[in-house]
Amino acid sequence: MSYSYSAADFARLADEKPKGSAFHTVEEHRGVFARDRARVLHSAALRRLADKTQVVGPRDGDTPRTRLTHSLEVGQIARSIGAGLGLDPDLCDMAGLTHDIGHPPYGHNGENALNEVALNGFEGNAQTLRILTRLEPKIIVDDASGVPRSFGLNLTRAALDGACKYPWTKTNPDGSANRKYGAYDEDADLLEWLREGHSDDRKCIEAQVMDWSDDIAYSVHDVEDGIISRRISLNVLWDLVELAQLAEKGAKAFGGTADELLEAADSLRNLSVINAIGDFDYSLRDYANLKKMTSELVGRYVGATVGATSEANAELIASNTLGRMHGDLVVPKKAEAEVKLLKTIAVLYVMDEPAHLARQDRQRERIYRVYDYLVAGAPGSLDATFRLWWEQADTDAARDRAIIDQIASMTESRLERLAQRSADLFGFLS
Repeated sequence: MSYSYSAADFARLADEKPKGSAFHTVEEHRGVFARDRARVLHSAALRRLADKTQVVGPRDGDTPRTRLTHSLEVGQIARSIGAGLGLDPDLCDMAGLTHDIGHPPYGHNGENALNEVALNGFEGNAQTLRILTRLEPKIIVDDASGVPRSFGLNLTRAALDGACKYPWTKTNPDGSANRKYGAYDEDADLLEWLREGHSDDRKCIEAQVMDWSDDIAYSVHDVEDGIISRRISLNVLWDLVELAQLAEKGAKAFGGTADELLEAADSLRNLSVINAIGDFDYSLRDYANLKKMTSELVGRYVGATVGATSEANAELIASNTLGRMHGDLVVPKKAEAEVKLLKTIAVLYVMDEPAHLARQDRQRERIYRVYDYLVAGAPGSLDATFRLWWEQADTDAARDRAIIDQIASMTESRLERLAQRSADLFGFLS
């Protein structure tokens, strides 16, 4: 049995007319959330993630993971956990697909650069809400004055809630500011609408599934990429001196304690799939062993989570009421610690490289340059859609947001071309 989603869960911001182009009038065979997932899957914003950095750049090597492939993997893991808990699999899958859709060029590095220049800040998760509810135009409704308003993909309330990792705005009621948030202050009305029915700030269980699925995919798949690119060797699990240093860094970066991460290393060393790829030699057998490791680790964390959550929410599951704002995901401490250790290995062996740090400096400089170029030439420098929003804006902050929206929507290739064009025009070095 599964959770029964309500009419409020299925509600959309704008009413929609039935499709009128079918050869035969037939009843819609897809579920509501399957339609939501399809809208995200077919969106330009999702496709653009193919040219946005995950950990390494999208052009580093023959088969690196990009934000797009990572998002597809997160969606698949979320679907598996959701199905195991009686949640709607399409809804959980869709939340996974959207979780990084607000990322600008160069991932978190680009996010930091845009946050520096934007008048009211930039946050990738808040940008996700703008994309889903405005920037990806599927449903347009004219207001009383005939001015078109975009409702974005016009997803259901439950879908927007499932995509919301941080269900609060940038500014708190007391005036303090949050570092991470799911909606810009100017989009507070959208957040209020999608959170209808909640009595606290907990993210819905589908968003909890998405968040944990992101951690699983990040840790396991990015370690796989690091091994293939020769940046990572899991022999570090047997190097107790280096492992201790990693545990300290990991605890500082991802939470928990160094001792918990060292215990996780002990647990991982006992797995045959880890032992099989310690000395990875790029042979046919080792490639197969690496895939086996990836598959088994994902299954290990999915199974542990479904089991622990089912046990903790037994009464809700028995009454088919585990869903949305009812119940919480339970991640076993040992599984959480293993994932944190693997994330530490995946990130720090790449991020601490001097060449990578120098590349990040160049990436931020490109974003600064493109921002200055678009500001200087606005509205003529903007694409037609963003130019419309710039012209409709009645404050400097709103006009600035239109410029930030355009930069965030760019692929890395396009941003680099525009940065080079501005350098050619103004005589800067690229």
